[in-house]
Amino acid sequence: MGALILGCGSAVTSGDWRKLASASGSGVHEIPATPSKNDVDPLLKADDVDRVVVHGTDADLAAVVLRLMRTERVDDLMVGFVPTDWKQSHVAQLWGLPVDGVDLALTGSDRALPLVRDDNGGVLVGLGVVAPARGTVYCDDTVALRGDASRIEVTPGKAGVSVKVVRGRLRRPATFEGRAVQFGIDETLPVRDGVEYARAVTRWTWYRHTEDLRAIC
Repeated sequence: MGALILGCGSAVTSGDWRKLASASGSGVHEIPATPSKNDVDPLLKADDVDRVVVHGTDADLAAVVLRLMRTERVDDLMVGFVPTDWKQSHVAQLWGLPVDGVDLALTGSDRALPLVRDDNGGVLVGLGVVAPARGTVYCDDTVALRGDASRIEVTPGKAGVSVKVVRGRLRRPATFEGRAVQFGIDETLPVRDGVEYARAVTRWTWYRHTEDLRAIC
């Protein structure tokens, strides 16, 4: 078994990509940034790979993981990630990835991490942001917000989601853990892994998928 290595967008100009692309016996493909179904699905049909390695941004990784979920290959394939900018990657921090993570992505073993999805057809692998927020927010059965917050941050957590509610610079953020977080708020544009959602919404949910992600970390 081998690795399916995907370089997303401008990531293919990096030194890490040269290392990944030179890996012997690997299936190497250059695909667009935040790749779509047509970019990824044909590559996932290969039955001689046991891992997918994504080189790009958190948004690129999320786009590939979404296709794994849609094609029902979450349980089949390990997922490695080599961020183009380690300092700007929330996934790198959450997964505890080293600065030079090429070898880990290619040869490391996996561990199960919660896979978070939303009720508008996406997934969240790093950081989700709603800012500002006015209304009511629940984390499972607990009220996380009733009123105003300058910013709410959501990341994958041990139970499913980890939620941080920021009400102001002088107040300590409130944190919550649960399987899901539900928003009923004034119109806003949620941001998923650095990408703003296409239209304003008043309701939004991030929740744990039934299968975990097999993250190489």
